Amino acid sequence: MTNMRPPSKNILLKVVILGDGNVGKSCLMNRFVSNYFDANSFHTIGVEFLNKDIQVDQERFTLQIWDTAGQERFRALRTPFYRGTDICLLTYAINDRLSFRALVSWRDEFLRYYDVNPDHFPFVVVGTKNDLPPAQREVTAEEVSQWCQEHHITAYIETSAKTSENVATAFALAVQQWRKLERSTERELRAQGQDTIDLMKSVNLNANRNRFCCAGLGRPTANTMQDDDDYPN
Repeated sequence: MTNMRPPSKNILLKVVILGDGNVGKSCLMNRFVSNYFDANSFHTIGVEFLNKDIQVDQERFTLQIWDTAGQERFRALRTPFYRGTDICLLTYAINDRLSFRALVSWRDEFLRYYDVNPDHFPFVVVGTKNDLPPAQREVTAEEVSQWCQEHHITAYIETSAKTSENVATAFALAVQQWRKLERSTERELRAQGQDTIDLMKSVNLNANRNRFCCAGLGRPTANTMQDDDDYPN
């Protein structure tokens, strides 16, 4: 098989971050892209996006990261941007059970406006505010793992934008999930007799009918750092 992607070119991936308005999607994105944290950041209005170049498993990627407003009144503004998404991060705050319960609605909204097969699309579940003390935790890792199994999501990790714990790892994990699906799609195209694949073009992951499965969920150790402020990271 001939790889037509020039070695000097990055693979461009569109990443959408979804979740309730108070879970800290903007803080997650800003920590990853600019290594910056602002506990007093305002809620996103509509959508915002930033780019970040990263290397994962000896391959270079440019992530176009879209931070979407979590409030219901902004639905009409954010949903048109779901089209063309390569990876979706479903976020909740570990100290907010309602934000965890809302993951179903966020996943369903994404699937409704971007008609993809959920079993063949790289969703990653990301818990935020992992630096909060255990007494403030409302969602356990075991609950999230069970939810992921029920919805056929194989990637889960907890993060803290405040301390930067696992932030870069979360995006690298997301890219790895995309790559696994992309490779399975390449194998299917090869089996269909296509000798050449242009990796400069988006690969239709939904064409892959073989459901992917990968082992291992991100299970970081909880940070017991004291902080009384319910910051919006």
